[in-house]
Amino acid sequence: MPLGSRGPWDKSESRYCGVETEFSDDVPGLLSYNISSGGFDFVVAPLMNPSYRPSSVGKDGRNSSVMPVAGSDLVLSPSEWSSRVVGKISSWIDLDSEDQTLRLDSETTLKQELAWASHLSLQACLLPAPKGASCANYARSINQVLQGLNNMQLWLRVPLVHVDDDPEEKSSSHPNDSWELWNSFRLLCEHHSQLSVALDISSSLPSPNSLCRWFGEPLRVAILNTDCFLTNTRGYPCLSKRHQNLVTGFFNHSIQNCFCLRPIY
Repeated sequence: MPLGSRGPWDKSESRYCGVETEFSDDVPGLLSYNISSGGFDFVVAPLMNPSYRPSSVGKDGRNSSVMPVAGSDLVLSPSEWSSRVVGKISSWIDLDSEDQTLRLDSETTLKQELAWASHLSLQACLLPAPKGASCANYARSINQVLQGLNNMQLWLRVPLVHVDDDPEEKSSSHPNDSWELWNSFRLLCEHHSQLSVALDISSSLPSPNSLCRWFGEPLRVAILNTDCFLTNTRGYPCLSKRHQNLVTGFFNHSIQNCFCLRPIY
């Protein structure tokens, strides 16, 4: 579903629209439903069964050598994997958890999924948002992975959190400020060029001053949750004026990004 007509001279990545999906071991069917029938350009799909935990593999006595990945690498051509699929890293991972088992499972799964995505020659993977303000171990692991990546991009999901526009907060860092979270993470990753932002936009937007900071960031994808859309007088979905202005701002600042719709269940 390209956002407007494109000529062969237009190589901008900001005119593509994808959709975030649930896990499916039928990847060709997933692409057929969302791309061939649905009209989207690409899918953001989990690469591994969300119920998988490394610490539980083999405890029931079954074969533990088979990874619970989303189908074989042969179900799609290399060009289809590269152009139609963005890997979605498991959202449950928490590398800074106080629970040691969860922390170790998270690091193992993160590296397994990114290795699988690299094997598939995916152009990008969507990383889950940090679970809290403390994300040092998560950033350390991502920085390690980045040192060995060839061309794959890593998109860090960052929720566009609404912070009350209190005059006292304008001069200090708010603990829930999404830009501060991103800034801390990328500093720990040494400003690596293959790490960029996937801005997760909900129905509530922060102040215009907060939004302006994102126009200078390496924003690769804007994730519009379906609750961002309203119903107009004709019964069709549309964005609010503030959301429309934000999207227009992305284009006006020549930010290369894709728009990805995220269903709210």
